[in-house]
Amino acid sequence: MPARPPSPGWHSGLWHSGAWHSGAWRSAARFAAIGAAGLAVAYAGPGMTGIGPVRMLAFRRLAGQGDPAHVALTFDDGPDPESTPEFAQALAERGIRATFFMLGSMVAKAPGLAADIAAAGHEVGVHGYDHRYLTVRGPRATRSDLTRATELIASVTGTRPWLYRPPYGVLSGPALLAARHLGLTPVLWGAWGREWAPGATPTSVLQTLIRGLDGGVTILLHDSGCTAPPGAWQAGLAALQPLLDECERRGLRVGPLGEHDLPGVIPPRSAGRDKTVSPAPGDAAALRSRPPR
Repeated sequence: MPARPPSPGWHSGLWHSGAWHSGAWRSAARFAAIGAAGLAVAYAGPGMTGIGPVRMLAFRRLAGQGDPAHVALTFDDGPDPESTPEFAQALAERGIRATFFMLGSMVAKAPGLAADIAAAGHEVGVHGYDHRYLTVRGPRATRSDLTRATELIASVTGTRPWLYRPPYGVLSGPALLAARHLGLTPVLWGAWGREWAPGATPTSVLQTLIRGLDGGVTILLHDSGCTAPPGAWQAGLAALQPLLDECERRGLRVGPLGEHDLPGVIPPRSAGRDKTVSPAPGDAAALRSRPPR
């Protein structure tokens, strides 16, 4: 059952007394975001959060709807030595930062690459340790998965993640409880390229993205093909530059979720706007051949 909201008097008393400091605001905002996700799970069932139209109509914050002049660019399933460096180089060429939702199992295989992504100025989030449906996991296994991934990503990148996206966009009650315990804010997406669909091409990925492209949307692409058919990430990569061109044509800024002004969500200072994307540490080939740290 969702937590009971504080009374207006309680809220205004703390506000005017100055006792409600920035750290408390961030915690309250995070819990509010988790509460909205909890409503989605409690009243519609876990699978409903994976249905795009339902997310966009009923749970806009969960869908990542933010600043109407901004587009949040996010990637799932990496870091992958074969493909992630290609995306990092493409972003560096445009001076654009993004949010990378990382799998713990992939970070364990390529810790140096995960650290390089964070060092280049990109935001890192948690996508779980293994890419499995949460609905087939119990509370203990779910909490263990998220904790293991969060701690590994924090250790490797030197940045404590504050964002969480479940595999397949399907949330569960135990996942929400674990996210709250770990200080993670769940954010899904509003538009994606469906590059994982059989037969996807750069043209189909771009057309699918543009159909959902609008100010305030959160875009999902995949910087790894570890859970997709062969050729999936290549189709997404080829669609990336035309997508950025279209955003520029429409006058939309592109960046990570920390710059997206999600309603009621206050990012940590480490996700602030004062960061600039650093040049990729070497070209894509050098990143692919970088030895583990």
